[in-house]
Parts: sequence; structure tokens; C-alpha cells
Amino acid sequence: MAQMMTYSSKDTWIHRLSGSTKMIFFVAWSIVGMVTYDTRVLLFMLAFSSILFRISKTEYRQVATVLKVIGFFLTINLIAIFFFSPDQGVSVYGTRTELWHWFGPYTFTREQLFYEFNVMLKYLTVIPVALLFIVTTNPSEFAASLNKLGVKYSIGYSIAIALRYIPDVQKDFREIKQAQEARGIDMSKNAGLGKRIKGMTAIMFPLIFSSLERIDVVSHAMELRGFGKHKKRTWYSARPFEKSDILAILFLAAFTLISMLVTFADGSRFYNPFA
Repeated sequence: MAQMMTYSSKDTWIHRLSGSTKMIFFVAWSIVGMVTYDTRVLLFMLAFSSILFRISKTEYRQVATVLKVIGFFLTINLIAIFFFSPDQGVSVYGTRTELWHWFGPYTFTREQLFYEFNVMLKYLTVIPVALLFIVTTNPSEFAASLNKLGVKYSIGYSIAIALRYIPDVQKDFREIKQAQEARGIDMSKNAGLGKRIKGMTAIMFPLIFSSLERIDVVSHAMELRGFGKHKKRTWYSARPFEKSDILAILFLAAFTLISMLVTFADGSRFYNPFA
């Protein structure tokens, strides 16, 4: 059974890329996604990230919960943009094409809908790559990659340990939930929302305390072994760049350059089909 947001070793070329390459790709991809509002670039990024997701053989169950949570907050964000700034698209694109007047100052315009469509695309282009980076990169190799890119090794190691603990936290959650259900606490879909929230509270406190205990044990063990005494360290999981890594970085550099040229071709980072 696939666990949520955990590394899964599979024989794909994405898994075989070094952690440093995937880290560089993720950072550059995110920067392009944040900077551009060019719909053509964003659609290409969405299609390409979807292809990468399929090639990686990532199971939906590994990321389903995260995608649902992100989708929920994305929906709230889009609604909030409309309520707090219903004419943002009009001011960005310089035209106004009314489709339907709702009430008061709230009128649906083509420009506003197009602007919010681009906001949605920005989320959908970065999120799959972020999830892909987590589930296809060995935590130890990830720590080595961060250190290779100039991040202090103690920070990289802390992040790697946090990623390694995701399966343990999930296991503790299931065990505590089963124990609470055995005591008669109903947390199934048949229970009311208030009862389910109360039941989740009965899970969260034991889960927090067990996690704190695990952190205390690990930190003591690392301190007894002198972790952090030296400024540098070697990495068992570190891997040198191979031909596939170089090709991936070259593709990334070309994509970044072309994306910026297309985005700022008319002097603005907003693609305007209404001009």
C-alpha cells in the first residue's frame, strides 16, 4: 500500500536523476511559474509536469490527500481574489468585457476570469513538480544534494530526517486512531462533523507527544555521536552528475531562457489576448 508523501524507489529515469539535478529543476521551475503570467508558458508547464508525473509512475494515493487540501485552499484563494478585487483582471489587461452582473460591484468579466485562470495555472504547474520531487528523491540523497548546493549539512540532514519520519508519523496516526476506535470513538463517515473533529483531537495530542519523544531520542543520539562538530562531512548517498543530469539541466536552462523571452516579449509578464 502506497503511503502518503513518501519516497518510493522505482526504476524510472526521473528516479535515476541525482538529487541535485532535481533540486535545481524544482527551484528554476518554481521561479518561472511564479514570475510568468503568460498563459502559453503556463499551459506548456502544466502539460510537461503532467507528463513527468505519469513517467515517474507515482501512485495517486501517495499524493491524493495533499492534492485535495491544496485544491481546497486554491478554491478559497480564487474566490477571495474575486471578492476583494473583482476588477483586477480589468486593470491588468486594460479592457472590460462584462459577462454577467451579480450584485453591487461584483460583475463577472472575461478579463477577471482569464486572470484567475492564470492564477490557477500557476498553482497547477508548480505543485506536481514539488510533489514529484519529494516522492522520487531519497531523503539521504536529498540532504547530500542540499549540501552540494551550498546549504549547511546540518540543515540538509534535519530536512532529510523530517522526510524520513513521514511514514512513521502516518503509522503512529493509524495505530492511535485504531486504539481510539476500539474505545468506542466513532470517526467514520457515519459520525457527525463535530464528533469527528472531537475524535481527531483525541488522536492529535498522543500523536504530538509521541513525535516529540521520537525527536528527543534522535537528537540525543546525534549529540552523543558528535553530530555537527566538523564543518564538512562526506555523504554515502551522494551521486555525481551523469549524462542524463547534464541533459536535464541543459533542457532546464533552455526552457527558462525561452520562457522569459516569451513572457517579456511585449514588455509585460502578462499575456494579453484582449489587446
